[in-house]
Amino acid sequence: MARYTGPRDKVSRRFGVELFGPSKSFARRPFPPGQHGVRAGRKKKSDYGVMLAEKQKLRFQYGVLEGQFRKYYEEASRRRGITGEILLQLLELRLDNVVYRLGFANTRAAARQMVSHGHVTVNGRKVNVASFNCSPGDVIAVAPKAASQTLVTRYADLTQTVVVPDWMECDKDKFTGKISRVPTKEEIAPIVNEQLIVELYSR
Repeated sequence: MARYTGPRDKVSRRFGVELFGPSKSFARRPFPPGQHGVRAGRKKKSDYGVMLAEKQKLRFQYGVLEGQFRKYYEEASRRRGITGEILLQLLELRLDNVVYRLGFANTRAAARQMVSHGHVTVNGRKVNVASFNCSPGDVIAVAPKAASQTLVTRYADLTQTVVVPDWMECDKDKFTGKISRVPTKEEIAPIVNEQLIVELYSR
């Protein structure tokens, strides 16, 4: 099963980072996309533009809509701790992202589809909401039905080299995983400066 490219790679080039995983077609160009890009050159962004770009990069990376993203920020700001780091943790603990991190799918989009089609269970119960918030102790597994097992086996061929993060446990033979603890910022290794996102919403 080939990884979907196309518009996703254009978005990655726009922000200068690989938002949806490694891509051979990705390359940072010294000019904007489009037929007039070479002549126009890259204009220096305003402070607001830089902050907005950071938010959009993170939003696109996790496949979250604008309204959903704002709710994640509001939830992070209500909790005790560093708002930017909590925001990253909330996004990282989305069920679709956990499925992706466990190597049960080769992209977050594929993981989201697996969840929405009922191929994933949490603590033995089917969950078809991609934004479901996972917690330490939760056991995530591929549903036992034949269609689910066949699908994840196909993805397994594409994710053999995926390293499962230390904050999760995974049994790739049984297609099950467990969240041991909440990931740290260093383990998430964000592609953005999350503090700029906090500053954007604080304006």
